[in-house]
Amino acid sequence: MPSKNTICLWYDGTALEAAQFYAQTFADSAVQAVHRAPGDYPAGKQGDVLTVEFTVLGIPCLGLNGGPAFQHSEAFSFQVATEDQAETDRLWNAIVGNGGQESACGWCKDRWGLSWQITPRALTEAIVDPDPAAAKRAFEAMMQMTRIDIAAIEAARRG
Repeated sequence: MPSKNTICLWYDGTALEAAQFYAQTFADSAVQAVHRAPGDYPAGKQGDVLTVEFTVLGIPCLGLNGGPAFQHSEAFSFQVATEDQAETDRLWNAIVGNGGQESACGWCKDRWGLSWQITPRALTEAIVDPDPAAAKRAFEAMMQMTRIDIAAIEAARRG
């Protein structure tokens, strides 16, 4: 049974390619169905891939090949909690290394313009430390980073 709430992500003809990348990159992710257009539409022709049903980390999504009219923005992102540096690096490198781009504070953008926050749990714990000075040190360290370096965050937290 389809989810009552599904995230619809707009693509310019590349929804299937994006969904396949997410399914290969993230655990608990898969492409469930590909639907072709029953007729011509502004961004494509009858028989073209119109929508793709997929999940990213268990979250139901629908990729819509709607054309170039709308672009992704940083106002929407997936935040992925990682357990260690190896997982952080693997996901970061997969996104950035596949035509994506780095940004600040653990953010990166995939080749389709979708924003991702690759956020180690150690970072989240550090910036909510009950010791305000420790939290501030960790936060200030994060503000200098692109990909998060857990050892540097933990060192800053300790002082």
